[in-house]
Amino acid sequence: MSATINGDLSVRVVVDTSAMSWADSPSASVLRKRVHLVGPPESGQVTSVVRYEPESTFAPHDHPDGEEILVLDGVFSDEHGDWPAGTYLLNPHGFRHAPFSRRGCLLFVKLRQFPGKDRRHVVIATDSLDWQATDSPDRAIKLLYRQPGYSDTTRLERWAPDDAPRDLRYADGAEIFVLDGAFEDELGSHGVGTWMRLPAESVHHASSRAGCILYIKEGGFAYLKSNGANR
Repeated sequence: MSATINGDLSVRVVVDTSAMSWADSPSASVLRKRVHLVGPPESGQVTSVVRYEPESTFAPHDHPDGEEILVLDGVFSDEHGDWPAGTYLLNPHGFRHAPFSRRGCLLFVKLRQFPGKDRRHVVIATDSLDWQATDSPDRAIKLLYRQPGYSDTTRLERWAPDDAPRDLRYADGAEIFVLDGAFEDELGSHGVGTWMRLPAESVHHASSRAGCILYIKEGGFAYLKSNGANR
């Protein structure tokens, strides 16, 4: 049985995950808020905010077509290590682990959206990265993932307070998740926990009065299945 949550890639989507209720997962101690799903409920492509309760565990499992995790709060663990807030993980196709959290944690997770058996396994402590300058003095980036042969790139982007409004063009579409602060655009103000997906060829008129830090993925639409029906 297939399901769809925000499956139409041609539609701009904005979700305030802080206003969503937590839903159950296959583990009684792990909860989730799913903002995107195409395919079977437990084996489709999905993007979620996930909460591990203290002393929570998840059964050992594989990751067909990979998994991306950004640890938002607490410490996420598996048999490969302990990953504190700010850790970025890309677990490629074929990766297997048994996750847990001793004290609880909050994650941003993308599943089954990274096909390719030669993708690198990536672990980055983003807090240790320096911000890199861009062509705008008010914006800086930390590149998290880019690999030859694949179209998707992932970065953190920091906008300074009183960042001037500008038109941002996303030829191949983009996904944005607000990690800190807030930004404004033609649809309103978007604070921490907001997930936004912008279709290909989007022009986004955005600025930030308070300043913000964003997760931004571009080029990922190439690996997403689309279902024209939203709910």
